[in-house]
Amino acid sequence: MKRLLDLYCRALKWIAVLLLFIMVLLVFGNVVLRYAFNSGITVAEELSRWLFMWLTFLGSIYALREHQHLGTDTLISRLPPRGRQLCLIVANLFMLWVCWLIFSGALAQTRLNWNVTAPSSGFSLGWFYSAGIVFAVSAAVILIEQIIWLVRGNIPRSATAEEQA
Repeated sequence: MKRLLDLYCRALKWIAVLLLFIMVLLVFGNVVLRYAFNSGITVAEELSRWLFMWLTFLGSIYALREHQHLGTDTLISRLPPRGRQLCLIVANLFMLWVCWLIFSGALAQTRLNWNVTAPSSGFSLGWFYSAGIVFAVSAAVILIEQIIWLVRGNIPRSATAEEQA
């Protein structure tokens, strides 16, 4: 499972690079067209907003897998190994619950907006909200893997030790 998640996150990293590249092309191209030719790409602003939102969610999945989100380990680093294990399991369970909340909300929004079209592009707004579904499912799988890892007794000394594991 670890290898599969590593491959998935590596693919997410390249997809994020591609999304950022397309976003830069759209925004820069639109700026040049507006100032130099007094015209523009009609869908550029809308698509760049969509790409930025997808980039944020996909980047969050990658950051979760690589333990790159901000956090403090002041309390956890002072606890004995069993206390650390318990705190990290509880924290991961809370994050799993938040994933469920994001999933259910994003699923509801996707269903509500599937037949609603965006003003400039005409794409379904369901694609916009489905990024939350992708994030929630992916993050839940990563969190479940981390919980299994913790239950098996792989307890990091601190956040930096967890990054190296």
